[in-house]
Amino acid sequence: MKRPDINDLLNISSAEFTALASLVQTYQRKNNPVFQEWCTQFPSEGFNFLPISFFKSHSVVTQNPEISPQQPAQLLFTSSGTTLQTPSKHFVQNASTYEQSFVRGFELHYGKIEQYCVLGLLPSYLERQGSSLIYMVDYMIQHGQTGSGFYLNQYQEIATRIAQNESRGIPTLLFGVTFALLAMVQELPTQAWHNTVIMETGGMKGRGPEITRDELHTHLKKTFVGAEIHSEYGMTELLSQAYAKNGHRFTCPPWMQVHIQDPGDPKQWLPNGKTGRLCVIDLANIDSCSFIATDDLAKRYEDGSFEVMGRIDFSDLRGCNQLVIE
Repeated sequence: MKRPDINDLLNISSAEFTALASLVQTYQRKNNPVFQEWCTQFPSEGFNFLPISFFKSHSVVTQNPEISPQQPAQLLFTSSGTTLQTPSKHFVQNASTYEQSFVRGFELHYGKIEQYCVLGLLPSYLERQGSSLIYMVDYMIQHGQTGSGFYLNQYQEIATRIAQNESRGIPTLLFGVTFALLAMVQELPTQAWHNTVIMETGGMKGRGPEITRDELHTHLKKTFVGAEIHSEYGMTELLSQAYAKNGHRFTCPPWMQVHIQDPGDPKQWLPNGKTGRLCVIDLANIDSCSFIATDDLAKRYEDGSFEVMGRIDFSDLRGCNQLVIE
């Protein structure tokens, strides 16, 4: 079976999604040994979703039958975590596939990257190798306005740069991890930013107690008056991102879709408005697995947007969650 073309996948309409997703699932079931074994042991009506934990224990790779021998992956993304945790590994066969996905997905929501001065306040990610978020933001920095760049704890320098952008009419896009944004709130006096988007990417990364997205956005709005506070949803195991311009409901690009699964019964799908396990179809992830059951709790809305409610506690779950594929 021929590999579906990435350009076709990224240029689909909503009416084409189900048919192309079925094609991709058939292709991956045939050419991805891990996904094939999962689908064989746990068949499901409709789409099968691979538990995200398999990225910690297996190489989740779809072999392109048109390439022999298989070329090595151009990128290896790994998840963050403590030294006692096993990181997820995502082998990306072609860097341009990831770049096409995140560029097109961003521009559908925000317009051309080139119009923004892109700033990255992502210290925990900069301090390690293999971050897909750093790869994306670095690409945006390279293609953004003059003055784009990464920062660690230089909060006053960030404020100065944004003030300069504001005075020159240059829009700023600030990507920030939760704990670093909170630290910046503590360090800076009230700022008046009216041409700035703060894109929080979540995560305290062990630097303090977790707080809700509402609490974070409240803190940010009090200090950064006039700035728009948005959220990005992405992960090591995916190649696409969803964005929440209102801070709550994430919207997907056309090649990405979510479904809500009963955490205790993988064969049971929940209706819109009900909270359950977030399952993501990411057609851009053609060379890995496009069908992933995450460890996030979420609810889906009628328009296809979704809201993340927290993480799943697996302590009371049994059965397929303990499966080990040899």
